[in-house]
Formats: sequence, C-alpha cells, structure tokens
Amino acid sequence: MSKNATSSSSAKTRRSFWLLMLALLVSSVVGLSAFAQMKRATKPETWSYKVVANYPHDRTAFTQGLVFTDGHLFEGTGKKGNSSLRLVDLATGKIEKIAPLDNHYFGEGITILKNRIYQLTWQNRLGIIYDEKTFDIVKTFQYTGEGWGLTNDGQHLVMSDGSAMVRFLNPENFEVVKRITAHTPQGKVDRLNELEYVKGEIWANVWYEDKIVRISPENGDVLGWIDLGTLYPRNRRTSNEDVLNGIAYDSEGDRLFVTGKNWPQLYEIKVGRQ
Repeated sequence: MSKNATSSSSAKTRRSFWLLMLALLVSSVVGLSAFAQMKRATKPETWSYKVVANYPHDRTAFTQGLVFTDGHLFEGTGKKGNSSLRLVDLATGKIEKIAPLDNHYFGEGITILKNRIYQLTWQNRLGIIYDEKTFDIVKTFQYTGEGWGLTNDGQHLVMSDGSAMVRFLNPENFEVVKRITAHTPQGKVDRLNELEYVKGEIWANVWYEDKIVRISPENGDVLGWIDLGTLYPRNRRTSNEDVLNGIAYDSEGDRLFVTGKNWPQLYEIKVGRQ
C-alpha cells in the first residue's frame, strides 16, 4: 500500500471518529434538553392533611392575617367598620385584647418582627406598626399598590398585593429590596392572599381557592400545594366570601393553624404527601 493510500485511510478514520463524537454530543444535548423540559413540565405535588385539633373561632371575624408566636395567637380582621388587630385565646377563641381600626380602613395581613406588629390595609396604601405587648400604634408607613398578605423571613417584611408578585421590604425604610413571582411550569399563580413563612418557604392562601400554595422565596417557583377542600365544605358556609384565609405556624411546637373568613372553627393540622 502506498503512503498516500495510508494517509487517506487515516484521515477517513479520524473524520469518522470526530463525526461519531459530534453525533454523541448532539444526542447528549438533545437528551438533556428533553429531560429538563420534562422536569419543568412536571406539576408540583399536592399534599393532603390531617386534623389534629379544632378550636372555637369568632364567626364575625373576617380573617385577613394570622400569627402564632410565644404561645399567643394574633389575628387581623377586615371589612370597613369591623377591621381590627386582636390577641385571641387559642383554646376558647375569646378576644383578650383588641385594637379597632378607623372605620375608613379595611384591615389586611399581619406579621410580628422584633416585637412590632405590622398590619396592612387594603387600598389605603397604609401600614400600621403596633407595640406587640400594648397594641399602641408606634408609627405608620406607606407602600404602593394594594395590601393583602404579610409575613416576614426574620429580616424583611414579605407582602402580597393580590397578584402573583411577592415583595420583600426593608422594615427600616420600607423600600422594596426584592420581588419574586409565584409560578408553575403552566404559568403564574395569581390572587396570592394571606402569607406565612414556614420552614424556609412562603405559604400562601389563594383567594377563592381552598388550597395553600408553597412558594420558593428564592425565585418564586411553586414547590407544591396543600389541598384543604374538605376542611370546611363550601355547602356549610354562609357566603361566597367565607373563603380559606389565615395561616399561622408555631415554629417552637411545629404546629400549623388554619382558618377562614367568618369560619366558626380554627384548625390545627398536619400536612404531608398522600
């Protein structure tokens, strides 16, 4: 065999090898892309629940915010003329302390951060800060848009406004430091209402839905759902407005409490995979 023939054969071998490597690379990229798309298209899982205990709840309370801390239950209520901040005895449902809002305010979500209670109003763009012990008003603050749900991550106020967006506010000057949008592979999750920070996640009621959505505070990814559709059936409610709304997490006792607007009961539940 001549040197030219040997060189030509070697070149063909090298060309075939690199073509094979290119084909394998393309195949790998396509495979990884398909896997990523399949993973993105997977719907977040839905958890079920078990009732641990139930407690009396003021049926006139249009619940907008719920917090449990240091053994105490706090509740924020809505409706003009009936809005308030309350300290409630868990076992009896008795109101132990109350701070009514002015009649032209519609109270919304509440949270407690560094011995201060923060409460939103719906369309007045006004936040109210109370002393945790006395309920005396310390100061007020302003924000843009509507106020719906409120929680905190230990550093920031975390609020919803009825859309899919969640804002993180600096509690010193109330400037927005971060925004996330709650979303699934199928799209945005709108009408986010009452919020609670639970084990590093944002849990939110969705207005008119008997579900809680679990949201990543990092990027807004929906991590899953909790279906509470059978907790207090709709056919037992007196109005379409009597929706699931109110999440309180007792981090010390690892207890979860939920209720709704004008519900006669507040429930302690355990949640998890079906």
